[in-house]
Amino acid sequence: MPDEDQRPPERARRLPRAVRERQILDAAVRVFSRHGYHAASMDEISDVAGVSKPMIYTYLGSKEDLFGKSIQREATRLLEAIQAGVQPDLPPDMQLWHGLRSFYRFVAEYRESWTVLHRQALTVGGAFAAEITAMRGRAIELVAALVVSAGTRKGLGEQAEFSGAGLAAALVGAAESLADWALDHPEISDSVLASWLMNLVWLGFNDLIEGQVWKPLPEMNSES
Repeated sequence: MPDEDQRPPERARRLPRAVRERQILDAAVRVFSRHGYHAASMDEISDVAGVSKPMIYTYLGSKEDLFGKSIQREATRLLEAIQAGVQPDLPPDMQLWHGLRSFYRFVAEYRESWTVLHRQALTVGGAFAAEITAMRGRAIELVAALVVSAGTRKGLGEQAEFSGAGLAAALVGAAESLADWALDHPEISDSVLASWLMNLVWLGFNDLIEGQVWKPLPEMNSES
């Protein structure tokens, strides 16, 4: 590693702390997405960020601290993108569709962020996975509120309350799986992805809210 005074001039340039931290976190997300937490090196993060390792430790701490802060930042950015897409003046189904569009747009534009959040953090486990679980919980709450709102509009708020959280969890899981699939199919737009999921899930929500539920046929108890 070259001495600090041997680095290119841009490395030594003084920047506001917030700008420098963002620069380091951007580099960390890129490196963690490529290699995962364990294989990622602080040397590579230093090179990508254009700062010295001592500066990284001074600003953001150890590799473990850096990984945790990367997850926190990307989780916040993802949730903010989804919430910004949910337009409260629209009916619940359109709110959800816009929120899903924002989600898929974020995944497409910030593939490295999604990789760190959905793959690397869960693989490492511990507090990192707990952060993702908390993020998913907030997303489930957001979707559940839309389900309950739709049911209340139809005079079936109690039934929607009963099933809302479970249905929201199912939708969030399906949305994540479709996002992983979409990374290998960049030709599919966020609007189409959101519409696919709405057709798969929201129509079922409406049936449940209106009491139209699927039930299995009684099992055949007689022996053949």
